[in-house]
Amino acid sequence: MLDMNIQKPPKGKWHTPPFDPRFPNQNQTRNCYQNFLDYHRCLKTMNRRGKSTQPCEYFFRVYHSLCPISWVQRWNQQIQDGTFAGKI
Repeated sequence: MLDMNIQKPPKGKWHTPPFDPRFPNQNQTRNCYQNFLDYHRCLKTMNRRGKSTQPCEYFFRVYHSLCPISWVQRWNQQIQDGTFAGKI
């Protein structure tokens, strides 16, 4: 289900993620996790509909900016193993 080629960053300029009013505090852990989930939900939905996954790049850029690499690697491994706790 998870294609590692999709995990490569999109080309172009990278900007700091904009302010998200759902996460007003300094700790951005929830923001990181939510954007990781949103990215994978977006991919799943777009692939199921047969549409381009280009709109999902926003979530990819945000979670790659906010999340530590070790978390992302662990979550991707859990998705592959079928043990990921989040609802995708």
